[in-house]
Amino acid sequence: MEQTSLFPLNSSSGSRLPSRIGANDLNAAQFEAVQTINGPVLVIAGAGSGKTRTLVYRLVHMVEQGIAPDNILLLTFTRKAAQQMVGRAASLLDDTCQRVMGGTFHAVANLLLRRYGHHVGYAPNFTILDRADAEGIINLIKSSLDLSGAGKRFPSKRVILNIISGSVNKSHPLEELVSSQYFHLAEFMDDLLRIRKHYQQFKRDHGLMDYDDLLVNFRDVLAEQEPVRREISARFRYVMVDEYQDTNRIQAQIVRLITSSHGNVMVVGDDSQSIYSFRGADFRNIMDFPKIYPGTKIIRLEENYRSSQKILETTNAIIEQAQERYPKKLFSNIATGDRPALFAARDEGEQARYVAKKIDELHRQGTPYHEMAVLFRAGFHSFKLELELASSQIAFEKWGGLKLTETAHVKDVISYLRLIANMKDSLSWHRILLHLPKVGPKTAQKIVATVGEAEDPLAALSKYPPAPAWKNEFTELVRMLYDLANCRTPLAQFERIMEYYQPVFERLYHDDYPSRARDLEQFKTIIGDYKTLQEFLDDASLDPPDLTADPLAASDRKTLVLSTIHSAKGLEWDTVFIIDLADGKFPSAHSIPFPEQFEEERRLLYVAATRAKTRLFLTYPRETIAPDRTRHYCTISPFLAQLSAGLISNVSPGGGSPYSGSGASARRFSQQEKPDMAFSCQKKDEFLPANAASGTGKITSTGMLSEGLAVKHPFFGHGQIKKITGEKTVDVFFPRHGMKTLRLDYAQLDLA
Repeated sequence: MEQTSLFPLNSSSGSRLPSRIGANDLNAAQFEAVQTINGPVLVIAGAGSGKTRTLVYRLVHMVEQGIAPDNILLLTFTRKAAQQMVGRAASLLDDTCQRVMGGTFHAVANLLLRRYGHHVGYAPNFTILDRADAEGIINLIKSSLDLSGAGKRFPSKRVILNIISGSVNKSHPLEELVSSQYFHLAEFMDDLLRIRKHYQQFKRDHGLMDYDDLLVNFRDVLAEQEPVRREISARFRYVMVDEYQDTNRIQAQIVRLITSSHGNVMVVGDDSQSIYSFRGADFRNIMDFPKIYPGTKIIRLEENYRSSQKILETTNAIIEQAQERYPKKLFSNIATGDRPALFAARDEGEQARYVAKKIDELHRQGTPYHEMAVLFRAGFHSFKLELELASSQIAFEKWGGLKLTETAHVKDVISYLRLIANMKDSLSWHRILLHLPKVGPKTAQKIVATVGEAEDPLAALSKYPPAPAWKNEFTELVRMLYDLANCRTPLAQFERIMEYYQPVFERLYHDDYPSRARDLEQFKTIIGDYKTLQEFLDDASLDPPDLTADPLAASDRKTLVLSTIHSAKGLEWDTVFIIDLADGKFPSAHSIPFPEQFEEERRLLYVAATRAKTRLFLTYPRETIAPDRTRHYCTISPFLAQLSAGLISNVSPGGGSPYSGSGASARRFSQQEKPDMAFSCQKKDEFLPANAASGTGKITSTGMLSEGLAVKHPFFGHGQIKKITGEKTVDVFFPRHGMKTLRLDYAQLDLA
């Protein structure tokens, strides 16, 4: 029986339309992408624009046009995505579509290296290392090189592997990565290079590849073996790549090499959703695609099937301010819904109360909890909200970032606090005793038994005879516990604990304690709001169940979702809250000096806002409390300050301007001016725009600079101007951080 074509010829227009599904299942732009088979094609697929449907229909169309499924390669970032696309194509046409090779870059590399890996010294039966295997080898090498053991402050196997892998995925020299992201480990540079050399040799000697090796070795085979490259390129005459904005440099090279003989490649992605540079994703891959592939046809998918038009007007305005992007303007036929709402909270506590109350209100009006999500830039931004939701008995699950009590270093501090409230808490005793050097589980058990049987546990602890090897540390612990009895507030107790814990903290978490320290600063801010310790401990213990980040499971459990934006990409909810939209928090203060990072933060907000279907709430605190307990004014995020009036509704208490109390930022917003500087949270007695020249000493122009001039930066410290690279950019060398390129609009650079 003759098969009816899925894309029969439409006699009136000369175009082909999908008869089995219906002519309206593809819009004009999707249809153009489906029909364009030969040559390089870049599909800029806006959020919610149906890119998966486009890829599936294109795959079906190619098979119907007589292209053998074996000649098609579909590269995705998850195996599940590839399976679903191929499966949907098969259901639309027939099972011949199952012969399409679809999978992740790593999976395809693995299959082809089984055949061609001998060119780089690997037999077909090589073994793939998982993360635990790789860390075990690193540990073995550390020991063999005498770089581990008692008293050694050497990086852990986890951090060493992160450094080695990060260097590969970001295509950066290991030395450069350490100096920029692990500067506190610079003293171990030579040893890290030795470990990497031995690690690479060990894998070769034993026929092992880790995940990074799959990409590197596959790329090398394609690049160095011309007959192999021709053979693979001839087999895969048509290549499609999903989420191209998330590819790293090696993956882009692989695509280029596979398509070298024909150039038939379609990549689908959204430059405005490129947010994974920390994993090695290279924004330049999608931006430079037309340069790398001359004659590229660019197709924009701009019709959004997710969000209301009022939400899209705001998201379009957010991304229009980007320094570099592919122009596009998302639109929707969904006319219902309100404008996004902005709540300028008095402080972080009021922000948490507002969000929790609004969620409860919407739920009572009929919106299920699982159709609502609260998104934030960093995991610790939700700590206050978690406590507020727990006290309101609103069940939630958190994705992408640990809850307040789940990070090891915060658990440590809470253990000391719990002992103040309950000296019989054996779990907390075990935890803190095992922090003592030379004290193992058996010794800790003996001490806990002695303390637990005593009427006065602290007195019994002070009389316990410590071994000489840990006597000094034990004595310090006892002294600290006695001192806590005289501390009248939870904040004072925390500060005394930190006096004792700081050296313990740096010893236990020596390889990444600078990043963990920020969590403890946030913890200090939170505990400072409590009058009694028991009140804090009660709130901290009201955690939701430990749930997995599965949208379908979340729906089944009917729970509210709290998520970092990175973990929420690709998902959608009826109602979305984005919190902490204050300058210095979003964008992060650490990103402000670096234009590329600053722009990625803008894209991060765009991704968050485009998750909302019907309602979008934006909140920020006008005041925050710093770890030193000083109160700081906060201004609205510059990404929102750039928006035209009328896009966002003000829901601040009293009906006043949402920017009241925000000084220059409020005036700038009302005038609809584009900001040319960063505003940030500042102390009340020093509230000024970040680049206000009068009375601040801030450097705003390269005309104020010369090479060799001494300067200082709020994060990097003192440095020296090495080169003036542009009208607003300079290269500055900082002794502790190396060479940095700074943009004066954002850098807050001062004369030293």
